[in-house]
Amino acid sequence: MLTRKIFKHLKHNLSLSFALNLCCPICIFMTYLRLQFHLNIAVLSVITLVCLALMSSKAESKNLVQKNNWAYLADTVMGGVSRGNAEFSNGTLRLTGLVSTKNNGGFIQVRTRIDPTETFGKVGVKIKVKGNGEIYYLHIRNASARLPWHYYTANFQTSEKWKEVLIPFNNFEKSATFMPRKLNSETIKTLGVVAYGKDHEADVSIANLEFY
Repeated sequence: MLTRKIFKHLKHNLSLSFALNLCCPICIFMTYLRLQFHLNIAVLSVITLVCLALMSSKAESKNLVQKNNWAYLADTVMGGVSRGNAEFSNGTLRLTGLVSTKNNGGFIQVRTRIDPTETFGKVGVKIKVKGNGEIYYLHIRNASARLPWHYYTANFQTSEKWKEVLIPFNNFEKSATFMPRKLNSETIKTLGVVAYGKDHEADVSIANLEFY
């Protein structure tokens, strides 16, 4: 009788020990699954927030004319004799002057710095402009523009009446042989409005300039 009780006690303890040994790996595995589930939820949440932020950034378009970091430049920095002026009036940016090709010069320009986030998801430049009928240029410098004469350029015709012009990034052409043929809009650093290439009087006004 005593032997039977001892046997039953041992059998119970062995069964319990076996169950515990069996459950421990299962518990560990279940805990791992729960942690993995919560980790996946966290990762998906971060991805969702990033996507929403990028979509919001893509949707926004800023009028670059309203930026306060425009700077006037002329060929005098390289010995040219062109002269001009850039001024703001009633929310409009105006570039005026006399362009001269003497002394290997031939340009006046007003330029602003660009934050890389401003071009995310954009395909070109939109400009609302009027002028004296001359052809003017947009010059874009990006990470590929390593020397002063490196840039990507596209032109637009002006008239006495305001008009809106859309210029896709694909229309910009490189200024130097060893630059990449296609403009990489994700690395744009500066954007300039330029009068250059011939002797003439410059007068161009810009009411809106943005990436679209």
